[in-house]
Amino acid sequence: MDPDFDEFLHVPARLAILALLAPAGRVEFGFLRDAAETSDSALSKQISALADAGYVTVDKGRSDGVRRTRVGLTPAGRQAFARHARALERIAALARPEGT
Repeated sequence: MDPDFDEFLHVPARLAILALLAPAGRVEFGFLRDAAETSDSALSKQISALADAGYVTVDKGRSDGVRRTRVGLTPAGRQAFARHARALERIAALARPEGT
């Protein structure tokens, strides 16, 4: 297996979360839930795991009287995601026929 392949990040929900966060600064919890097509509780569990690993930050607060949760990628999370994505690209390249 590729040494940069990250079993922790390869969990589909975690990989989807980081892929959604990579091009953004911070995003709303609801956006992640809808884009990842998951439930609040399932998303919360994965975000907690990513936060415990130091890959994301979670900011909770109120805006206009509405409770808001925003999630952002940390520098360590961005690096881990980039390494894992490169590993996936190398693995996929090995599966392609020569010359393609």
